[in-house]
Amino acid sequence: MQDQLFTYQVAERIALIGIDRAHKRNAINDAALEALEGVVRRAQSEAQVAIIHGHGDHFCAGLDLAEHAGKTPMQSVNGSRRWHAVFDQIQRGTIPFVSALHGAVIGGGLELAASTHIRVADESAFFALPEGQRGIFVGGGGSVRIARLMSAARMTDLMLTGRVLTVAEAERFNLVNYVVPAGAALQTARDLAAKIATNAPLSNFAITNALPRIQDMAQDDGLFVESLVAAFTQSSPEASQRLNDFVEKKAKRIALQSATGA
Repeated sequence: MQDQLFTYQVAERIALIGIDRAHKRNAINDAALEALEGVVRRAQSEAQVAIIHGHGDHFCAGLDLAEHAGKTPMQSVNGSRRWHAVFDQIQRGTIPFVSALHGAVIGGGLELAASTHIRVADESAFFALPEGQRGIFVGGGGSVRIARLMSAARMTDLMLTGRVLTVAEAERFNLVNYVVPAGAALQTARDLAAKIATNAPLSNFAITNALPRIQDMAQDDGLFVESLVAAFTQSSPEASQRLNDFVEKKAKRIALQSATGA
């Protein structure tokens, strides 16, 4: 079967990126990884927010092991570094990324989800890191991104025991931000992306890029960088206009609402 790899479309400032290897449970091979980098870069040039989702019954079952099995150690190192580089484009790029998760979110699929800024999972989603059972180790940034989300201790449990998490457990372990009914993840991701797209782009960039870096700093360093980023974003013309709108009571006031604004 011919791989289509990804679907891509942009509407109302939102890029929709769909993993299109349903016959492989959307497992990622080398060609898919390169194609992902292409659509991620395209989204950053054409949209203000992007959504990554999977076609078929699953989000992503991880690394395509059939291709990986024949690689030498050096080829595996180089391959891992490419996963790091591509996923860094998502996590540290110029726009926020939301992932809509359903079915299998396994291995490299969980590493991909962890590189996005907001994760929405429906009740069909399940999560696992079976690398220990496969005789391998995470290579797509999971030891950094996933461990920081759920803790190294919990990640160790998953990798040693082969434990599979339900969506409720994944939410409790901080792997997902929103849990929705089966089939509703993509629409919820769209609703959230529409809200994010109304933010000032510079604020979105500061939120997605400054926050994770500040977490890696000593407290005094982080507070200093926070002051600089706050001053930089506030000095933009768009921030001035938005602040004036608030002062003049033209801006929408904060009120309790659902996650999607309904």
